[in-house]
Amino acid sequence: MSQSRRVTLRRRRLAVFGSLLVVLLGIGYLGATGLAPVPASSAEVRQPDNLTQPTAQPTWPSFGQGAIGAVGFTGVLASHGNQAPVPIASITKMITALVVLEARPLAAGEAGPAITFTDADIDLYYKSLAENGSVAPVVSGMVLSQREAFEVMLLPSANNYAASLAVWAYGSESEYLRAANAWLQSTGLTETIVADTSGISSNSVSSPANLVDIAKLVVANPVLAEIVAMPQAVLPTIGVVTNTNRLLGRAGVDGIKTGTTDVAGACLLFSTELTVGTETVTVVGVVLGGNTHSELNDAVSALIGSVTGGFQNVNLVAKGDSFGSYTTAWGQSAEAVAAEDASVLVWSDAAITGVTTARTVSLGQAGDSVGVVSFAAGDQQVSVPLVLDAPLTDPGAGWRFSHPGELTAG
Repeated sequence: MSQSRRVTLRRRRLAVFGSLLVVLLGIGYLGATGLAPVPASSAEVRQPDNLTQPTAQPTWPSFGQGAIGAVGFTGVLASHGNQAPVPIASITKMITALVVLEARPLAAGEAGPAITFTDADIDLYYKSLAENGSVAPVVSGMVLSQREAFEVMLLPSANNYAASLAVWAYGSESEYLRAANAWLQSTGLTETIVADTSGISSNSVSSPANLVDIAKLVVANPVLAEIVAMPQAVLPTIGVVTNTNRLLGRAGVDGIKTGTTDVAGACLLFSTELTVGTETVTVVGVVLGGNTHSELNDAVSALIGSVTGGFQNVNLVAKGDSFGSYTTAWGQSAEAVAAEDASVLVWSDAAITGVTTARTVSLGQAGDSVGVVSFAAGDQQVSVPLVLDAPLTDPGAGWRFSHPGELTAG
């Protein structure tokens, strides 16, 4: 083969290999740009406005001390007067009821075990009578269910039945008092001390804040909540007993317990249900140190009426509200919108703050979760998912091939 032919063949081979290389490089380029992940887009987020409501102005009486709270709200919402522990009279019996139930649980709808009353219970009757305490009749050999004995203790506020139930549950009054004060400490009611079962002793004391927490425990117990709402009961041997709480049925009051001694004055631990928009809130409270129960009941009625407007059902977001936007490198856009409505029930001027967070997105369909807007209102936390309101689709081959530098490594 001549030298010139060999040169010609070499040139042809180089041309073929060069063309093949170009084809292979082209295929590689097309593959790399066609399959490479597209760049992610960060959301331009919008933070929700802080919200505040008007300050509530409860109407407190000119006498004594008190506090209000609500189920679902931590602690005290508002208070009046001296907040130190003071004598609480027969409100003490609600502690007796709660502690007896610790030893002898009773479920809703149950009568509980039968209790046979003896001469020892008659002695407790005369002891309470000598202390000038309120009493209900007792007969040796009489049998009441646990539920019925609770009704005698709580409705006519019978001191002797508070003592009888404590002895029945714990064996002696001294053992009951040890257990009761240990229970108060373990429950966090550290400003409450009981020196007896009925509250006739001025050494049975509590703070308004602790009494609000005790009221929440009572309304959370279906047996006690039902009993304290009863205007009266008909019992074996004893007959009709009437609730000492004359405020029942007024201002929505459905409990809880009166108390009266010379030292404590007229006292009322109360509960009521208020309607706020579409929600119902259970408000509990206490007013201590009244001169008469008539004066006290008028004061509590006025207080409840003034409290209603202090609750607000605040709309936080509506479904579809936008809290951010995405714009892709190839010109598509979508909003990060609330997936649902959300509201929160607040008391008074509790601050409501919100924070929006949203992740980066490359591609997505309408309805895909992309973040959350979270609200804090006092102790309450409300979170609403954020979703895309429109799809973010692949930019297509044309944009991919013309923007290789903007594609990310897989």
